[in-house]
Amino acid sequence: MIDPLSDAKIIESWHTNATPWTAAVREQRIESRKLVTDRAVVDAVMSRQPASVLDIGCGEGWLVRALAARGVHTVVGVDVVPALIDRARAAGGGEFRIASYEGIARGELDLTVDVAVANFALIGNEAVDALIATVPTLLRPGGALVIQTLHPVIACGDQPYIDGWRSGSWAGFSDDFSDPAPWYFRTLQSWVERIIGSGLTLAEMREPINPATGKPASIVFIASTAGPV
Repeated sequence: MIDPLSDAKIIESWHTNATPWTAAVREQRIESRKLVTDRAVVDAVMSRQPASVLDIGCGEGWLVRALAARGVHTVVGVDVVPALIDRARAAGGGEFRIASYEGIARGELDLTVDVAVANFALIGNEAVDALIATVPTLLRPGGALVIQTLHPVIACGDQPYIDGWRSGSWAGFSDDFSDPAPWYFRTLQSWVERIIGSGLTLAEMREPINPATGKPASIVFIASTAGPV
């Protein structure tokens, strides 16, 4: 039996929910994405003026398509869920591969890019730590890692502000979703420590504001390697 609070459980949940997730994204049912976070991650990636991008945890491929439409020459999306990669390939717009975070950490991706981006895709624990530690090997000199994730201060809610597993929820989503994935909460300090610990330099943090609430909808980290920008 899979531990209900584990990286493996996250993957199991996404296998279950690939179809409703694809519909929710493509039909723009997620209000915060429409208002703020989709544009926030695209702007962050494009601020680096990349010729090549790796989308880690690409899902059904929307970000790959958005970046290609903005003139990025090479965009590769990777995800561990075959059903999501199938949908991404069917929609086109870039190259899509099946890959796990553990596989990436073992060096199974034979590419380097100007920007690696993870958009609300780093919700696990050990696998995420290993992935972040490996990202510098995927970047060209002057390259960058862009992470958009839940803002720790907002996402913490009433629970203690310490790293740890939290139960998932599909509140606000349709009844087509089931078996919500757990997620691993990290404090702001914890995120920064992991990024710096990988050997990258934290160049910028952005806090996109949700106009409906007046509060941060997310936090965006931009971390760079040494070399020409």
